[in-house]
Amino acid sequence: MITSMTGYGKAVQQLSDKKITVEVRTLNSKNLDLNIRLSSLYRQQELPLRQLVSKTLLRGKVDLSVHVEQTGVAPNSRINLELVENYMRQMSELEGIHFSNGDHKLQLLEIATKFPDVFSQQSTDVSKEDILAIEETAKTAIIAVQEFRKDEGHVLELEFDKRISNIKYLLSQVIEEDVDRLADVRTRLEKAVSEIKEKVDENRFEQELIYYLEKYDITEEKVRLENHLNYFMETMSIPESQGKKLAFISQEIGREVNTIGSKANHAAMQQMVVRMKDELEKIKEQLLNVL
Repeated sequence: MITSMTGYGKAVQQLSDKKITVEVRTLNSKNLDLNIRLSSLYRQQELPLRQLVSKTLLRGKVDLSVHVEQTGVAPNSRINLELVENYMRQMSELEGIHFSNGDHKLQLLEIATKFPDVFSQQSTDVSKEDILAIEETAKTAIIAVQEFRKDEGHVLELEFDKRISNIKYLLSQVIEEDVDRLADVRTRLEKAVSEIKEKVDENRFEQELIYYLEKYDITEEKVRLENHLNYFMETMSIPESQGKKLAFISQEIGREVNTIGSKANHAAMQQMVVRMKDELEKIKEQLLNVL
């Protein structure tokens, strides 16, 4: 089963006094490249989050951000009076309102208490409830990423199936052309020799001809290429995604295609080889996104 390294997941959990949001974005990378954005207050959770990501997402460039928004007053909070007064003074100056007006002062006070950092916690200790909530929210976001990766992987699998089928079809055309190719080469060489006025040793000529034709024989390459194509399809069906293994198989496919092209000495077959290379390049490009 193909799994993509491209994914996105988001999870939100509402507590009594805060809302926790975790977002995870992933892109392709040779190894696990993890970047975590987390408030300094919750920095102690960075290592557990790293361990969680490394066990589940395995590979890719991963950006994980944790945002904790205060939605209520925590039990150990106190008002930053100086900051509230500063907010009220600035709003009063903007609107041309004076503090002597009681109604406006209450309105400004109500607005000012909704600004960030107005309520500060006396203790910097993070509660167990917050720690568990961050872990649970992160797990939910990662599950969403994994589902996204599987969906993207299904699309890639269809693409690979199409490209491998195209290469197989081109290989079948190569095999058809190859039936008469060596016979044509032999006929051309015999005709060229017959036009030479000098007498030719028939035994020596036959030996040289066999050696020459063996150099252009692609029987082994055709068999190996077909085996590699089948192996690619078999590897795709393995439950765990095998991006690195598929990349290796694609290199072997390319090696056989190149050898067929160099041995072909036949215009129609070389055109088919060019088309096979084009299909293979599209496979290699998409394999960069496979886990």
